[in-house]
Order: sequence, then structure tokens, then C-alpha cells
Amino acid sequence: APAASELPAPPVESSQNTEGGNITFTAKVAGESLLKKPSVKWFKGKWMDLASKVGKHLQLHDSYDRNNKVYTFEMEIIEANMTFAGGYRCEVSTKDKFDSSNFNLTVNGKMNYCHLASSCFGHDDAGELNFSALLKKRGDGKTESQPEVDVWEILRKAPPSEYEKIAFQYGITDLRGMLKRLKRIKKEEKKSTAFLKKLDPAYQVDKGQKIKLVVEVANPDADVKWLKNGQEIQVSGRYIFEAVGNKRILTINHCSLADDAAYECVVGEEKSFTELFVKEPPILITHPLEDQMVMVGERVEFECEVSEEGATVKWEKDGVELTREETFKYRFKKDGKKQYLIINESTKEDSGHYTVKTNGGVSVAELIVQEKKLEVYQSIADLTVKARDQAVFKCEVSDENVKGIWLKNGKEVVPDERIKISHIGRIHKLTIEDVTPGDEADYSFIPQGFAYNLSAKLQFLEPPKIHLDCLGQSPDTIVVVAGNKLRLDVPISGDPTPTVIWQKVNKLLFESEGRVRVEKHEDHCVFIIEGAEKEDEGVYRVIVKNPVGEDKADITVKVIDVPDPPEAPKISNIGEDYCTVQWQPPKYDGGQPVLGYILERKKKKSYRWMRLNFDLLKELTYEAKRMIEGVVYEMRIYAVNSIGMSRPSPASQPFMPIAPPSEPTHFTVEDVSDSTVALKWRPPERIGAGGLDGYIVEYCKEGSTEWIPALPGLTERTSALIKDLVTGDKLNFRIKAINLAGESGAAIIKEPITVQEILQRPKIWLPRHLRQTLVKKVGETINIVIPFQGKPRPKIIWTKDGQSLDAKDVGIRNSNTDTILFIRKAELHHSGAYELLNQKQRFVHVSSADKPGPPQNIKLTDVWGFNAALEWTPPQDDGNAQILGYTVQKADKKTMEWYTVFDHYRRTNCVVSELIMGNEYFFRVFSENLCGLSETAATTKNPAYIQKTGTTYKPPCYKEHDFSEPPKFTHPLVNRSVIAGYNTTLSCAVRGIPKPKIYWYKNKVDLSGDAKYRMFSKQGVLTLEIRKPTPFDGGFYTCKAVNECGEAEIECRLDVRGNQMNVMYYVLHHKQFSGGH
Repeated sequence: APAASELPAPPVESSQNTEGGNITFTAKVAGESLLKKPSVKWFKGKWMDLASKVGKHLQLHDSYDRNNKVYTFEMEIIEANMTFAGGYRCEVSTKDKFDSSNFNLTVNGKMNYCHLASSCFGHDDAGELNFSALLKKRGDGKTESQPEVDVWEILRKAPPSEYEKIAFQYGITDLRGMLKRLKRIKKEEKKSTAFLKKLDPAYQVDKGQKIKLVVEVANPDADVKWLKNGQEIQVSGRYIFEAVGNKRILTINHCSLADDAAYECVVGEEKSFTELFVKEPPILITHPLEDQMVMVGERVEFECEVSEEGATVKWEKDGVELTREETFKYRFKKDGKKQYLIINESTKEDSGHYTVKTNGGVSVAELIVQEKKLEVYQSIADLTVKARDQAVFKCEVSDENVKGIWLKNGKEVVPDERIKISHIGRIHKLTIEDVTPGDEADYSFIPQGFAYNLSAKLQFLEPPKIHLDCLGQSPDTIVVVAGNKLRLDVPISGDPTPTVIWQKVNKLLFESEGRVRVEKHEDHCVFIIEGAEKEDEGVYRVIVKNPVGEDKADITVKVIDVPDPPEAPKISNIGEDYCTVQWQPPKYDGGQPVLGYILERKKKKSYRWMRLNFDLLKELTYEAKRMIEGVVYEMRIYAVNSIGMSRPSPASQPFMPIAPPSEPTHFTVEDVSDSTVALKWRPPERIGAGGLDGYIVEYCKEGSTEWIPALPGLTERTSALIKDLVTGDKLNFRIKAINLAGESGAAIIKEPITVQEILQRPKIWLPRHLRQTLVKKVGETINIVIPFQGKPRPKIIWTKDGQSLDAKDVGIRNSNTDTILFIRKAELHHSGAYELLNQKQRFVHVSSADKPGPPQNIKLTDVWGFNAALEWTPPQDDGNAQILGYTVQKADKKTMEWYTVFDHYRRTNCVVSELIMGNEYFFRVFSENLCGLSETAATTKNPAYIQKTGTTYKPPCYKEHDFSEPPKFTHPLVNRSVIAGYNTTLSCAVRGIPKPKIYWYKNKVDLSGDAKYRMFSKQGVLTLEIRKPTPFDGGFYTCKAVNECGEAEIECRLDVRGNQMNVMYYVLHHKQFSGGH
């Protein structure tokens, strides 16, 4: 890649030229080590890319010297004028390196006029009017020409803000000189009487800075006015007025573009004029736009970077400004100093030059939108070269930006000293110097991003040669599968074209037709065997001859095949979701040993076979699992050898994974008579996908092994009555469940059944909920079902309170196993004790309940403050049910609207509070039982009048309640059995007022002084902790609580368990410390 050290050619030199002449700048780049053409850019100044200025006055050229391997780049300026003068730069770059050269152009010649806005190479770049030469300079300047008198008069009378407008209007080109002259003329005017020193004609200040405008007045007490564009300036934070002696100062802080205006200082009738120019720092483009080439429909994003964040830029396309009205096509984006122009989906019409402009720079980039097509103007051609010659493969495509790779026999060509790859414009070249026999190959060029493959061959003139590329086990062995076509293309080379001879065991093969034939071509010969057979095996010799020499090669052909398909597999041992598959090896293994087998399975109604094994099966059996019960499957098998996989075997016989059901459950005898036996059972726990066809019931006489069907065929019911049996026989019964898979296991009654009537005492099974009073509301239905048993069937009699029942009022229904008492609508007179006689006696107490009557004797006992006291007595009729409470309501005498004060109130007196002063209230009370509130209420006869303020209230006198109580254990001590050596606790709970004092005893001995015991008392919970108890700590423990009202005590037993060794240890330990022997 080009670097400063790799550019031996001298840099581009500065030059001088006469206006109107032509000049050419040349840059040369050494390209010996370059893989591709370098990229060159020409610039004027720092930023102007001249590639976008090519036209009438500017031409760019490039060339390549293949002998010296030098790239030459030229920039030609035609008919140069003064605007072309300036600094230029040439930049050379490749993928990873960069170099540049700077030079200047001077154009000699006198210009007749000067532009305020200059142009370069046909594109307008906005110029700026600069008045910096006028700022506080007093030197005399020279004028080029004397303007007309009327123009001077206009300038003298006009304010400074109109100078530029007048200059453009009257065609003044030397405005700066005229202004200098005007200054000098104005200086000669008569002195002002009001001003000692006037304002300068013009001031300039940078944006954001501060400036002071100063005048000196003759009268120190004179008042002045400051005007901006004819309008008086008011004092503010940005405008400050100062008066220091004779000086009058206007200070402008933080100057902005709005302060760029004409200013006047007025003293009486005299004025002093000036103009303030606010200079905005130019916004430079620090990172220019880059050219882009995209395909139609792709997203385009132009990016540049400017010197100021949030700067305003202008985007143009081919000289036309892109405005916000075109946001449906273009999108503008700012990100800090970066500016973006985004085109989401590009079209061919979007191609062109895009320009971004600031007040300090311009950057231009070209967008090329291409159709996604690539045309091949010239493809690479086959080459025939001699030794030491040069071979050049060349192709030309429609897109000069398309890159590509060169392949040799499918492998990418790597350039070296002898092999060169170049890409110049649309032309791609592969150059091979000093061609050798190793260069003879197939060469291809593949454009990147396109489905093209341009191929050609390089043929080397040499003695005849056979180029074999065998794929067999050895370099000269060809393996072919029987029945397939063997086509052996043998590339040959030689100049002139050699003759080809094929032979097998000294037998010439020259037929051009038939199953075994030979085809001859200029650069190769073909040996073909149609449908290879076993007898085609052997050694074939190919001989090539030409006048230069002879070459021969032996090729061994071996015919092998895949194995024959095995026979259809056999299915056995079918279970619920599995089966066993068995098969035999194929009769012919194809000449190669069978490596294994592949098993496949499918559902019978499906066409999709599923492979069951991924590793080859070495055995001839396989247990297939994970099948769905009840689905019909088929199996097939493949044999595999080193050549491949055989055709599939015939499918196996269809089979269904299914299992018989489990045996029936709860098989019992329900009833036995002199000639029948009633059996019952429940369905099997597992039935499976095969369903359940029915049950078969069999019996066998005791001592016999012959099972006789008890029923003709299968039964689907879960009970059976076996008839016509011989009285007195002892029979064994069994039952089996049947489905498609066969019979289940047998469920057998363990003991033989004697066919004989069984007498059974009558017995009534009274349900648990009927063992207490059955309460029903009036109007509800009463339905009492009571099972019974007994053989023969007992007689059922119902009575109520010793009296028989009225069949019209109460319904009775009896069956073999139960009796039902039914009352459609319960009434109060249905309450009572119902007696069921079945040689045994059972009672059912039925109570019918209705809504209660109203309370009685309600009266208003007292009224005080905002309260009223009520009393009443329970209702005379409780509705045959317990009174659950009362509902108390109040009503203002004025509105008589009732409001509930208490509901579910259980007492027979209450106090109603929060009554309103000055109102009169009535009260009423409803009684309530399980059927609801009473129909009517008891209402007070007289209202309660709540007196207004002034009423004295006598608080009741209450006797102080005595809360003291003797100790009482609320939770007792519990007998415990613990293991020796582990801490244990005894707990109980006690209450008493005042708080009782607690004492603990063991076997009536006080434990207060024993360190082995710890006592705790918290919130009435008492705890005794025994540390590591021994068997000797067992005994009776007593807790005693004592206060001034009395005492209480509670006792429990503690057993301490341990093994024999522990007991001996504790005995010895106890004796040691007690002094015993």
C-alpha cells in the first residue's frame, strides 16, 4: 500500500500559469506491492473535492504502466482564470495506508473586476462581505477610479446600513476603496458643536462578545439618546448606558445576530451614526461527505461532522435545495456535531450529487443507485500457452465497483511474484508470468454479490499426459456401484492433440456405441459403462500418443453394490407400548460386509416413516418402545454396508400395541338363595386403549378343576344373577375382563359359596344426621331415607308419637333395602317423634319451624340526654325454633321512616344512642329465629322526646367492680415420657388477680433452690426446664399458684427413659455423689 516511504516518485510541485492558459499536475505512485489500484482524490484548499467539479475547465486522468508498474494520475486545468489560484492537495490511499502531497497554483494576469461572491469550477460558493479593513483604521487608501459625483452624494447622505445595497445597485466593485475615500471626505466636514468625538463609521464584534460604543459630548450635562435602526433603545440587561464626564457609553452584552444594525447617538439636533457588524464564527465541515454506491431499495445515509453542535446546514441535490416539505422522501437528523441525510428506500432517481453547506464550508458527495443486475461484457476465454509464456485471463463487467475473486480448480488464487491480479475500472485481469505445467487448470472469476461464475481453462503445450483424479481406495482404482453408470473422464493434454487407445486384458475397446463404449474428445477421453455389472471388473489401460511422446495409465474398476433388502421383519411380544422386531440378514451383501441395520416405523394410515435408531443396529432383534396403545403400526428394515443403504424391506404385518385389562375389582357375593347366587364387582382399574368388551363369569364345584361358564356369552354389566343352581352345592366363582388383547387375570372369591338361603336378622341403619332432631322450615319438603336389611324381607311400620300416619298427609315408600318417609310441605303439626318398626325400633325426631311472633310488653323505661332505654319480653310464639335475636328500629315522629339500630341483638333490653335533640322517636322490635324475622313488630305506644339544652343529666352511680379472682389453671400439665440426657420442659398456664406466686415441687419437695431446674413465667405461661434429666429425675411434678384470694395446684408425671448402660452409669454416678456403696 502506498506510504510516504513507498512513493519514490517526487510529489506534485507548485506551478505558475498565465490567465487563460492550460496546466497539468501529475502524481505517480509505485504499484509493485499493490494488490489493486489505489484511490486518489484531488482537493482545492482543505475541503473542496475536485472529483465533483470535473467539466469544461477541469479534467482528471489516470493510467498504469505495466512494464514499470507505476500508476499515473493527472489533473488538467483548462483556460485557467484568477479564481483557480490557491492551494491544492493530492491524497493517495488504499485499504490500510495513506499519503498526500500539497502544492500551489498561481495565475498571473490583471483582473478588471472583483467578485463579492466567488465561483470555483462552475459551482457557486457563497462569499462573505468583510468590513474588517474599516475598523479603527486611519491610514489613507488608494482608489482605483473616480466614481460619478451623484454616487458619492448618495453614499454621503445614506446611512452605513445602505452601503452594500447601493454598491450592488450602481455596480460598484471597489466598495472598500470608496468607503475609505468617503471617510476621508467626511473628515473634512465642519466640526460638530455638540460632539467632541463621534462614533466610528463601523464596528465589528464576534458573536457572543461585548462591545462598547463611545462618544464625547461638548456639554458634560447634555442628555443623549441611543437609537437602533431608528428606534430608541431602552435600558435592559443587555443594553447598559453610562455617562462618565463628557463620555457617553453604550455597552451591548452577549451580541447576537439581532444586534447587527445601524446605531445613532442623538444630542439635541445633532446625530452620530455608526454600523455594527456581528461576525458569526464560520461553521466548518470537519468530516466531509463520502461517495456512496447502493442498490435500488437500499437505505442511504450521508453523514458529515461540523465544528459546532446543533449547527444549521443546507442540503442540496444537484444544486436544488432539499426542504422540509420533502420529508416523505428525505429525513434530516442532527446528533451533536454530526449531520445526517437519510433516504430509506433509494430509487434510480435518487442518483446525483448531494451537497451540504455551512457558512464556512461545502462538502459534495455522489450517490450512485444501481439496479441489482450485472452484465458481462467480456467473459474469460480458454488459453493455450507454451512454457515460459505469459497467460492473461481478462473479463469485463458492467459495474466498475464490483469486486471478485479468482479461483484455480475451485481454490482461491493467491497473488505472488509470478501471479498478478488487477482491477481497473470494469476490467478484471489475472496475469500468470512464466507459465509452467502446474498452471494448467480450470480458472474461474466470481463477482462478489452476484451469481456468476466465469470459467476458462489454461492449456499447456507439452508431451501427452494423462491427468487422473481417481476417487477410489487407491489412486488407480475406481469403485462403481452395480447397475449405475460409470463415466470416467480422463483429462489428457498434449500438443498436438494425442490419440487415445483403451484396452482391457490386451483387448482393444474402440466401440462408440453400446453398453461399454469409449468417447474421444480433444482434451479428454471418456470411458463409459452403462449399468455396470460384475463382469465389468478388471484393469483398464489407457494409452495416449502424439509425436512428442506417449503416456499410459492403468485404472482398476471394481463393481460393488448396496445389500439386497432384507425380508419383512416379524413382530412378536406385543405389549401396551412396545414390541419385539426380528429379521434375517439379506441374501446378498453387495460385495461388502453388512455394517448394521436401520429400523423404521409408521402408522398404518400414514405415509411418513420414522427412523427408530440413529446408530446402526448390529443385532437381528430390536425392542421398539414408546408406541401409542391402540394405534396400528408397520415396521420395515434397511441393511447398510460401506456403499450405502439397501432398499427397504417389505412392511411387516400390521400390529397394534395393546394390553389386556387388569382383573375386575371388589368381586363379592351380594345375595344367596336356594337356587341363585347374586354377584357384583367393579370395573378393572386399567382398561387400556382396547376398551372393554365385557366380562365372563365362571364357577367350579368344590374339588373339581373344570370351570363352567355361568352366563351365556359376555356380560357388560357389573353384576350377575346365577340361576338354576343345585341347593347345597359349594361353588367357587371367578370373573375375567375381556378386550381385543385377550383375557385379564381372574378375580376369585376366596371361599366356596354354599347355595342355600341365608337368614339375616332385621337391622335398621339410621343415618348419622337423623340421630338428632331434624329441623325443617314450614313449607319445605321432608324426605327421610332409612336403609335396612334382613332376610326374609322384614315388615316396615311407621308411627308418630305412637299413632299411625295418615296416608293422605305423609307418603311412605318401601323397597328391599330402604324405606322413605315423604312430606311435600312441612307444617307445624308435623313436628314430633317418628317411630320405625322393623322387628327393631328406631326413632326420628322431626321439628317443623315457622317465623316467630312479635316480642311482648315493649316499653320505654327511661330517656336522658340523647339516649332512650327500652325493655321487652320474648315472644309468646317462638315458631317452634330457638329465638336467635332481635332487630331494633327507630322512626322520627315527623317522617315515620324506620331505621335499624340493632340487628341480631340477643338481650331483651337496649339503649338507643345518638338521638337528635328536640325530636320525638318511636321504637319497634322484631324477633328472629332460623326462619327469619317475625311478621309483625312490637312498637312503643308513646314517643321518646329528646329534650333540648338546659336539661340536667344525672349520671348513674356505679359500684366499683371487684376484678380480683383466685388462681386458676387454664392449661394443665401433661404427663410426659422423655429420653435421658436431653433437656426437657413442663408447661402450663394460670390466671389470677392479683398475679399469683408460683412454686414448683418434685415428689412434694420444693425445687426453688436446685440449680438443675429453671423456672420461667411469661404472660401467664409457666415453664419448668429440667437440664439433662436422668432416670432419677422421673416422678410427680407439682405446680402451685398462690395469691390473696386463694391457691391452686396441678400435677403431672414425668418418665425418663434410657438403655441399660445408661441406667448403670446413673446408678454408679448417683452412689458416688451420695456416698453409697
